[in-house]
Amino acid sequence: MKTAEIAQRYLNYFEQNDHTIVPSASLVSDDPTVMFTIAGMVPFVPYLTGVVPAPFPRAADVQKCIRTNDIEEVGKTARHGTFFQMLGNWSFGDYFKEGAITYAWDLLTKSEADGGLGFAERDIWVTVYETDDEAAALWQKIAGLPAERIQRMGKEDNYWHTGQPGPGGPCSEIYIDRGPAYGKDGGPIVDDNRFTEIWNLVFMQDLLSDVRSKVDFDIAGFLPNKNIDTGMGLERVAMFKQGVENMYETDQVRPVLDRAEQISGRTYGASHEDDVRFRVIADHVRSSLMLLSDGVRPSNEGRGYILRRLMRRTVRSMRLLGVDAPTFPELFSASRDAMKSAYPVIEQDWDQISTAANAEEATFLRTLAQGSTILDLAVEDTKKQGSTALAGSEAFLLHDTYGFPIDLTLEIAEEAGLSVDRDAFDSLMQEQRSRAKADAKSRKRQLADVSVYGDLRALGETEFLGYNDLETESRVLGLLVDGQAATSASEGQVVEIVLAETTLYAESGGQVADKGTIVGPGFVLDVLDVQRPVPGLISHTVEVRQGRVAVGDTATTVVDAANRRAARQAHSATHLVHAALRDTLGKTATQSGSLNRAGYLRFDFSWGQALSAETRTEIEEIANRAVQESLEVTTRVMSLDEAKEAGAMALFGEKYGSVVRMVDIGGPWSRELCAGTHVSTSAEIGLINLVGEASVGASNRRIEALVGQDAFRELAAERAIVSQLTSSLKTPREQLPDRIAELAAQLKAAEKRIAQFEAKERAGQVPALAETATRVGSHQFVGQSVGEVGSADDVRELALAVRERLGSDAAVVAVAGVAAGRPMVVIATNDAARAAGAKAGALAKIAAGVLGGGGGGRDDVAQGGGADASALPAAFSAIEAELRRA
Repeated sequence: MKTAEIAQRYLNYFEQNDHTIVPSASLVSDDPTVMFTIAGMVPFVPYLTGVVPAPFPRAADVQKCIRTNDIEEVGKTARHGTFFQMLGNWSFGDYFKEGAITYAWDLLTKSEADGGLGFAERDIWVTVYETDDEAAALWQKIAGLPAERIQRMGKEDNYWHTGQPGPGGPCSEIYIDRGPAYGKDGGPIVDDNRFTEIWNLVFMQDLLSDVRSKVDFDIAGFLPNKNIDTGMGLERVAMFKQGVENMYETDQVRPVLDRAEQISGRTYGASHEDDVRFRVIADHVRSSLMLLSDGVRPSNEGRGYILRRLMRRTVRSMRLLGVDAPTFPELFSASRDAMKSAYPVIEQDWDQISTAANAEEATFLRTLAQGSTILDLAVEDTKKQGSTALAGSEAFLLHDTYGFPIDLTLEIAEEAGLSVDRDAFDSLMQEQRSRAKADAKSRKRQLADVSVYGDLRALGETEFLGYNDLETESRVLGLLVDGQAATSASEGQVVEIVLAETTLYAESGGQVADKGTIVGPGFVLDVLDVQRPVPGLISHTVEVRQGRVAVGDTATTVVDAANRRAARQAHSATHLVHAALRDTLGKTATQSGSLNRAGYLRFDFSWGQALSAETRTEIEEIANRAVQESLEVTTRVMSLDEAKEAGAMALFGEKYGSVVRMVDIGGPWSRELCAGTHVSTSAEIGLINLVGEASVGASNRRIEALVGQDAFRELAAERAIVSQLTSSLKTPREQLPDRIAELAAQLKAAEKRIAQFEAKERAGQVPALAETATRVGSHQFVGQSVGEVGSADDVRELALAVRERLGSDAAVVAVAGVAAGRPMVVIATNDAARAAGAKAGALAKIAAGVLGGGGGGRDDVAQGGGADASALPAAFSAIEAELRRA
């Protein structure tokens, strides 16, 4: 039975049992403090907690999930996968334990011919929470399971929560006995390899206030409703129904593994090490594909970093299989063909997905080449120093800065006859993880931050009236002070305020929040921010400028009209720039991010190379021609399917509800789904001035533009600069480029002549500096300052020249200079001096310490600096003292 068929059987069964079928949410979590959707219940948290009323009493879904905490275990076990799919059925205050157990048993044991999954009753075992007598009794009553196949476990196994304050409850897990070949008899309590969990029924009834660990938490009380949250691993069910040993061999994953076999020429099943690599490739390619399909792009932070890590681990694994050439075009195509029937969007957006994947692979292959060069130099230096171990700091630098895998560093070092100081490397990695963990923890919202909106949301959705009006009278429904409900707020306090209606736009879709005020009898509130903390609710962060505001007060929202006008201009201009880009570059140049605020727009789009000046001009001309033509801007609210049929662009990676707002500018020329505020005609935009274009990733570019009056002011400033240049250079405007190029060439030639004169002058200083050499211990020593210099290179050149002039006897040369008021010293030692124990790097650190700075370098030449030029004589004395001790 194919994986897609299992999923469809599941949905069909629950649809026949009066469940609303809900499409999968994006892998990108709506919660800004959580990177990914890590469990099937994540999209339903607002309903499970009662913060948002559930739109249906019962539901079922197939939810895409990503977990990366076990990434190092991927490929090593049968069960660890980065991307996986959870089959779930949900009840929000409808059925509870009896219903959940009945549905699960019926679907699992019903024959395949009757639409079930056809598992043998004799192979099914269950566990329940240690004190849950009710669940144990229901399993006996409904399924007829004997008592010995109903096992009790504690909180570690049979109490479920998210690890954060929020919903939780006892659970009952369903296991399949894989048979004697897989381990000992006795049920999951004895061997959870032979007895493999496939379905977890969570009886969600508790509200947890403080979670200290998996088994240590406080229960604040009961949830408003007793809910059911179940999760059945689709890949695990597919393992059993397809008779394979692990999830990597199921029909949606195995094709990538097979393609890696063909490319590498190696055989899956012939070697444990290679098998792990094949499974890593299969998992990571599919996981990367699914993240790319939800709009994530490789980067060095957040979600993009996780994606980049998955993709680079894939490249590394292919390299270990003996393949150095690009493989993503073939591997990702294999995964696309395996997944597209379940997720058609993959094929629809294939051009963008494949472009991003192939560009990342090309970038990393270049990184590997660069990292190999850096590592070769580090290996050479290590050998020169007589060491047999590459410093852990060098390995960490390669890993952290260049993305160079540690196992590749180990491999190359071993080939060179060196080990790597893994203890130091692991320590640095742990420090980094600790910093990242502390940062993530500091950004996590406590449940109270969201749950406080529950009572407010229960009063209904906040009505946004700002499309047509800038002011509206409303009523204060609630106040939050420091995240806690309050009845009033006084002058000087910063609070959140929730109203029944508002004209103030909440930040979304790239458009920043409105500016404005909220006024009422005896109070004035300055609006600092407007957000949607939970679906359907708009919250205003305000500072009480005057008076006192209380729950129940009448309040009028007043939008800053000038700011809103400029923001509307910028947002509509963004749509014009998008359409102009697609006209110029083709349909693959689609939006991947944007920011609109008064007078300014920033637009990210999928494209792999810089735009020429001519292309930028063409885009700007097309967009401004649309402004000049005064195109009508219309908006319509309709179903998502109707909008797509009308040709509206649904932006890649964006999430939309079943009802959407479609914005047309000039009819179908620009037709996008958008909830932002817009002008009535394109002429109101005034002017669009593209001021920048740059790379923001391997396959993404960013355009920045000024709009309206801001665009005019920028052009006026440029005109003033041109006017000043024409006057100063006494050159007509059209001849300015040639004249400036001519002056630049003259300046470059003059700088070259000056450099030659300065080099000649420095060369003349060498004999005099060498003559100052004195005997310090067994060394000749020169310690001199040459005063003001242009750069450290000038000082280095002098120090090396003096060292050569002193001949083969042990010599240490310290030459100092001052650049921009800051002293620097370069120390050079010859072979004889180093043999006698004088190391330039160590001496540079000593000198720099006296100067109030830092320094170091190689044994033959090193540099230090500081802030106190008057300390140079003391720095030379410190070097002399060290030489005498040597």
